[in-house]
Amino acid sequence: MELNNVKDGARADVTSTPDTAVDVLIAGAGPTGLALGIDLARRGVRALIVERQDHLSPGARGNGLQPRTQEVYEDLGVLEAVQAAGGLFPDYAVWEDGRIVSTGQMIERVDPTPSTPYSNGLRIPQWRNLELLHERLRELGGSVLFGAELTSFDQDLDAVRAHLTLGDGSTRTIEARYLVAADGGRSTVRKGLGVGMSGPELPEGVMVLADVRVDGLDRDHWHRWIHPSGGFAAMLPLPHTDLFQCMVAAPAQEPDTAPEAVRALLAAHTHLAPEQIRKVVWSSLYRPRAGMADRYRIGRIFLAGDAAHVHSPAGGQGLNTSVQDAYNLGWKLGQVLHHGAPDTLLDTYETERRPIATRILDTSTRLHRSGTLRRGRDLHQLDIGYPDSLLTQELRPDVPEDALHAGDRAPDAPCTTADGTPTRLFEALRGPQFTVLALGDVELSSLEGELAGKLVHTYRVGGPTPDLLDTDGHVRDAYGSGPAVFLIRPDGYLAVAAPAEKATERITDALDAYIGAGAAQPVR
Repeated sequence: MELNNVKDGARADVTSTPDTAVDVLIAGAGPTGLALGIDLARRGVRALIVERQDHLSPGARGNGLQPRTQEVYEDLGVLEAVQAAGGLFPDYAVWEDGRIVSTGQMIERVDPTPSTPYSNGLRIPQWRNLELLHERLRELGGSVLFGAELTSFDQDLDAVRAHLTLGDGSTRTIEARYLVAADGGRSTVRKGLGVGMSGPELPEGVMVLADVRVDGLDRDHWHRWIHPSGGFAAMLPLPHTDLFQCMVAAPAQEPDTAPEAVRALLAAHTHLAPEQIRKVVWSSLYRPRAGMADRYRIGRIFLAGDAAHVHSPAGGQGLNTSVQDAYNLGWKLGQVLHHGAPDTLLDTYETERRPIATRILDTSTRLHRSGTLRRGRDLHQLDIGYPDSLLTQELRPDVPEDALHAGDRAPDAPCTTADGTPTRLFEALRGPQFTVLALGDVELSSLEGELAGKLVHTYRVGGPTPDLLDTDGHVRDAYGSGPAVFLIRPDGYLAVAAPAEKATERITDALDAYIGAGAAQPVR
């Protein structure tokens, strides 16, 4: 079978003789591993991704990017390319007796707002998503060693040693200060650590997934057929391709995924004749599972993405949660490795992300069991935050319940620079640094010096010497009228919200948790 558009060039990042010592070794070149690799590369962290296969994974698989993930992609520098390759999800069309009998909106459409520029899920096949993440990684100097299976590992107080088997049968050992397992739901690393995985039971069943070329269907609908004997089939057009992603609830526990068998299965569950199913480009089986790892960190080893949690595909939450695992962990590794932060900062990866995975697991399981097709804004992941994190400090008194609080996602807001040039807060936040946002007349003079520049950016909105002007009130609407000061983490969440009084002291005290003796070291 073809491997979609997975390019041969995607196999040649690293020769079979990579560096034998890196700061971070990442197992798995899926969305989680590639996103983490990008974040580390832009921080100057020496990282290597190893991938068991000799190519990026084919198949449309998880093809929905939620609005919060789009914000992450904007910061990582890949969103524009993803938008060009993607599109919105279409309305559904139900077929009976060879004709469409009903249509409707499965996924709620939401208008963007000044604080939420990306308000709808973006549809892009996962193989194309991986290509674009991989291209961005290479632009930043990062790399993947393909055809390298992590077979065993050991760790001590100072390092992890990962033992690889390469495609030619040779072996190699890589020493890393940290290992991140992004090697999927059947994670070799998780099993090697002896970390258990538990979760709710899902109804038994198996689905055939396939990417196919089909004649006789429009590309304006997500087509669906209900089989008289039970089960269903669905075909979703993949944007900027001639492919459909097909899903069939298979009648057998071990269905055949050979091209001719898939063609016959689709013909049996739809009104299409076998000859209209022109080519099966890729196919696989999917059995719904749900669970979460008991631990996310063991010593110098972290679990992320499907290695840490697996979900029903209902609601399109798994890939998005996984990318945000990487986004949470990446900046913390950067601070520890390059800027003197204590190793205990890395403990907050588990304490922040595991409760999120619990919530997402509950949501996807509920949707899976209900069988409902409707999808709303509650799946956008924009309301995810860390209000109970040890890193979060809400220091303002009497903050209204519906106002922005420390721990919340930092909203966007159109504004202008001091000379009137239009810009957005997301432009100010973009990059691997912390951001101090001062509203009104707030004294922050002592934040100059070693904390200025690439490590911490300061923006004053209003006041006697503003960097940004809130010409249309969008900053006020999102953050309040001030005076106040906010410390925004590199992953776009509010670490500190403080009143103007003693603002400098409060911000510098908070930065001590993230910045040690290496504070003056620039991010390369």
